[in-house]
Amino acid sequence: METLQMYIDKLNKLNFKEMYQNDFFLTWEKTDDELEAVFTVADALRYMRKNNISTKVFESGLGISLFRDNSTRTRFSFASACNLLGLEVQDLDEGKSQIAHGETVRETANMISFMADVIGIRDDMYIGKGNAYMHNVSNAVREGYQDGVLEQIPTLVNLQCDIDHPTQCMADMLHVIHEFGGVENLKGKKVAMSWAYSPSYGKPLSVPQGVIGLMTRFGMDVVLAHPEGYEIMPECEEVARKNATATGGSFTKTNNMAEAFKDADIVYPKSWAPFAAMEKRTDLYGNGDFDGINKLEKELLAQNATHKDWTCSEELMKSTKDGKALYLHCLPADISGVSCEEGEVDGSVFDRYRTPLYKQASFKPYVIAAMIFLAKFADPAALLKRLEDEAKPRKR
Repeated sequence: METLQMYIDKLNKLNFKEMYQNDFFLTWEKTDDELEAVFTVADALRYMRKNNISTKVFESGLGISLFRDNSTRTRFSFASACNLLGLEVQDLDEGKSQIAHGETVRETANMISFMADVIGIRDDMYIGKGNAYMHNVSNAVREGYQDGVLEQIPTLVNLQCDIDHPTQCMADMLHVIHEFGGVENLKGKKVAMSWAYSPSYGKPLSVPQGVIGLMTRFGMDVVLAHPEGYEIMPECEEVARKNATATGGSFTKTNNMAEAFKDADIVYPKSWAPFAAMEKRTDLYGNGDFDGINKLEKELLAQNATHKDWTCSEELMKSTKDGKALYLHCLPADISGVSCEEGEVDGSVFDRYRTPLYKQASFKPYVIAAMIFLAKFADPAALLKRLEDEAKPRKR
């Protein structure tokens, strides 16, 4: 029977001390114990909310959110996570800030952080820019703390960059762990991370890169499938290869979607832009060549349209393990006959998996809250125990 003490006991067996007063940039920068700690605290927080136990560990403080790309799930997940722990959220609208007048990253980072405990950033559209920007913000606030400007070091949480989408992929992974009854049941499971057709342009690479970089950590057989010309960052493929070697799983690539889906236990059909095109887009953006960006967009839409057969169809789903593979998507999906004429997934497939997909998304607020919890408190297990002993109700 599930108890909070189960999670506390589990935490006490893990080594995650380096997470305290640290940031969360990429999953493959974290140890196995650190990832397990995030999953464990996320489950503990979910248990507490379900059982009406307050998880308010801050009496005041801000969570600053900066979204340089559109968002629904991650934006509200970050706000929910901060609120769950007792923080208020303030969005940084760059258009309404002094950034528009040339304020530097160092100055902005310090000015917004006087009473901030966490900064969440999404910056995913330009290769070589997003993750680097997050590191610049982190370095700036650490310098501010060392100089005595800031009273605390705000934790930075990567809400999606050009390399990885750790909060999404960790939520995906926790969903998979629950669906398959535990981490111990994942070894040897086949995962098809596949490109799929979309009528829109320029979707980031960070989800497929994050998925292969994380799921290979669990001894799974991960297959990356995409048409020729839709490669991802080679360094992310290398991360997946090393992970697979270390865990006894495998990482393979194919240009055949049907091959990837055959006997798969998990399928993740998701569109993304070619790495080479995203590099070109970044260069055009850096040069202020917006006519060039528009031209590139038209070229890529035409290129996408030659691969409309790359879709998660009922026929492909029948070829998966017992015809019942777990279908994953970060949402929103391009649903054929629903949100678009032709897209990533058949309407009937998506509708059949709608409830599991929503459950998949529901893990993200808890994952983000766990990342904050582990970064801000030196002894999370003791704090969870104190919250249980105090037994303050979340709602009265």
